[in-house]
Amino acid sequence: MAIHFEHRASDSPAIERVWRSHSDHEESMTSVASAHWTLVAWRVGREWRVAAQGPEARASTAPVPPETEFVGIRLALGMRLAQPATDRIVGDAAAFSASKHSVRIGDVTLPVPAYDDAEDLVRRLIKTERLLSDPLVINALRGEPPAASIRTVRRHFLATTGLTAATVRQIERARAAAVRIRAGQVIADVAYDLGYYDQPHLSRSLTRFLGHPAGALRDGTAGQLSLLYKT
Repeated sequence: MAIHFEHRASDSPAIERVWRSHSDHEESMTSVASAHWTLVAWRVGREWRVAAQGPEARASTAPVPPETEFVGIRLALGMRLAQPATDRIVGDAAAFSASKHSVRIGDVTLPVPAYDDAEDLVRRLIKTERLLSDPLVINALRGEPPAASIRTVRRHFLATTGLTAATVRQIERARAAAVRIRAGQVIADVAYDLGYYDQPHLSRSLTRFLGHPAGALRDGTAGQLSLLYKT
């Protein structure tokens, strides 16, 4: 395995997960689709580099540099940075100016993201309005009746995630299916429980959003994937 993940939950409603990892050698991995923004820091020699990774509408192949430490703060759905604009970062990343100990996000200088201090960093980003939330998106994802028109909800989803609400739900469902299949659950049962029409429908969804069909996830031939976990 080229990269080893450790991750934890957070008591901050603005954070979905905090993770860190270390790569053993140069390789590549499948970066699975995600509707979330993620702040990522990685160390090259003595210097840290920091970037915002935007939502990804489908799986892609990502390089894994050798002997590199990473720290990631996966923001909750409905959270986004004030800059860059969402439509400029979907399927991409935006780098920030960083030094050995600090990073500049917008006009605010902050400590480099750290595994144990992620909540403090996010709190400061919210206080300085570098990190924003969209209650309309958050409530819609909870299944609450929208207090706005369908067109308005769609506009808010695109502004926050760069994706439609339907795509966000498809991504989250595919990720949940992958976790269950990798845990050994029967593929047909997973398809039924999560509302897929049949197993081929499930496999097509997994191939689009995770880069591999259900069988490859079950038997371990899918190779290295970016972070997946049971919520």
